[in-house]
This record gives sequence, structure tokens and C-alpha cells, in this order.
Amino acid sequence: MPGFASRLIAWQRQQGRHHLPWQNTRDAYRIWLSEIMLQQTQVTTVIEYYLRFVKSFPTVQALAAAPLVRVLEHWSGLGYYRRAHHLHAAAQKVVKDYGGVFPDSQEQLMVLPGIGRSTAAAIAVFAFGHRAAILDGNVRRLLARHHGIEGFPGLPAVEKTLWALAEKLLPKQHLETYTQGLMDIGAQICTRSKPQCAQCPLRSDCAAYHQDRVHELPTPRSGKKATRRDFCLLMLCRNGRILLEVRANRGIWSGLWSFPECDTNDNLAALIRARWGLTLAAKTVQPVKIHKLTHRTLHITPILVTVRGRLRCAATAPEARFLTLSEARQCALPAPVRQLLAPDRLFSAT
Repeated sequence: MPGFASRLIAWQRQQGRHHLPWQNTRDAYRIWLSEIMLQQTQVTTVIEYYLRFVKSFPTVQALAAAPLVRVLEHWSGLGYYRRAHHLHAAAQKVVKDYGGVFPDSQEQLMVLPGIGRSTAAAIAVFAFGHRAAILDGNVRRLLARHHGIEGFPGLPAVEKTLWALAEKLLPKQHLETYTQGLMDIGAQICTRSKPQCAQCPLRSDCAAYHQDRVHELPTPRSGKKATRRDFCLLMLCRNGRILLEVRANRGIWSGLWSFPECDTNDNLAALIRARWGLTLAAKTVQPVKIHKLTHRTLHITPILVTVRGRLRCAATAPEARFLTLSEARQCALPAPVRQLLAPDRLFSAT
């Protein structure tokens, strides 16, 4: 029976993906950009963002020179915004320290912000033809099932075992096809739910398949529940415009435009007067919105507030502006804020 790598390579050549926008190139910038976007995000979602991104920032120099807020605008809706911050910082480092040319070794790539061992390996393989093993989430799942590896893959001991296996399985030739095959099998066949085992070229010696443990492996994380956070978003409206402010460069939605946040027990009239010099005229509490993040669940109470007066931000307040709905929707916005801006009826009373 052909080995693991040879079966994977043969399958990829016949049934794998060959025409994604970032394939069939050695351009390290475009490969790097795609790898960062694909972290924890599906290909179908990434394609539109990727095409728009490279149109606006065709080179690493263009990305490095762009203001962060413009980068975040292009990232808006893709989620995991820390990636966009790292992307911008890495582009500036490539321009400053490497003359705009990406380093070609896995070790040097890992020095750049936002690039871990697996992402560096993928760039090294696809851009420079180097021999390196990847181990992203899909590949962890594939290897854990195929070799019957117990334990949560995020545990150091299990991760070490998986990395050793990933290195051992590397073929001597056709590294790009093999690496793409791993990605494609993990994304299309050996999926988290409803895996297509009947179509898998590796099922003949897959431990999970033969032991009827496909849905047990990899071992899930135990005992850690998502934390809950409750807060309000103030939708301050004046003369048909809505107030947005820039969030601090820390925590969730770092650097994005958002409705101002407050606690459920805050005195709104006093808060609005102190922070923006405005007078509360009317308010309507909207139904709670629940927004799930990876390790946290946000319970958001939107409060639609009609205000009067001239905007005078306190010295310690973030940058804030009254914008039309059209202008607001062009900003870099977190998903819940974008959703709240969508229905015009929310603001019909203002």
C-alpha cells in the first residue's frame, strides 16, 4: 500500500484545490497574507477579503505605509482583529529590517509579529520551496485521528507528539503538493463535524476510522467554559447622525470604531454630559444581543439615546465623531456594531 504522503499527494493532484487566488505564485507577500487570513477562518470567507486587500495594498510596502485604521477597515467583519494589528506591524518590520523582502527561513519568519511555527512553515514551503512541517488546527485533527493520538492537542505533551509526527511524515519531494493536500483534506474531508471518511484516501489505515472513534478524536478541551461579560453600548443619535468612537489598542475590538461602552448601572445622563458635553433627551433600551467569541460570550444591551448639544469630548475620552449611517458603515467595525447599524428603523425616531 502506498505511504501516507504518496496517497495524500496523489489525492491533492486529482481532487485538491488548485485555483485559489493565492495559489500558483511564489510571492511571499501574498502567501503570507493568505496564511494570516486563513487562521481560524474558512477559505470561502477569506477569498473576498483577500482580493479586496491585495487590490488596496498590492505590496508589503503599500501595507506598511497605510494607516492602521485603513487596514482595520479592510479587515472589518473578518474577526480576530489582533491578526490585522500583527499584519500591519509585520509589514512595517519587513520594510524596515529586511528592505521589503520577506526572509526565506522558517526561523526568521517566526520573528515577525503574528507568525508562529506552522504559519512560518507554510510560507517557507509555498514561497521558497523549503522542507518544513505545518501543524494548524486542521492538520492536528487529521493526524490525531489517523494515528489515534489521545489527549487535547493544545496540551504541550500532545502537541510535541503531533509535531514529531508531522516532521516524520514529510516526504522528500513534492512538499508544496503534500502541504496543500494536508490543508485540503483537513478542510474538505477530515472536518470537525460530518467528516467524509468514505472519500478519504487515508482511511485504509486510519485508526479513528477503523476503531469507530472519528467523533471522539481529537480529544476536546475539558473543563474550560466560556466566560460571560455583560455591558451596554450607547447609540447616541443627534440630528440623524450616530456617534462612534475609536476603542483603545487593547482588549476586544482593539483599534476599531464602536458605540461607546458603559456598565448597566451607570447614570447615563451624567456620563453623557461628562464625556461628551451632551444632554440626554430620550432613551430606548433595545433587546440584549448575544455575541460569542472563542473564550467569551458577550451579552450586549444596546441603548438608543437621543442627545442634544455640541460635542465636546473630555480630555481623557477616546476620539469620537457623529457620522451619517453611510459614513459609519464604512468604518472598521466589530460585527455586533455593524449589525446594529444595519436596520435604518433603529434611527427612524431620531
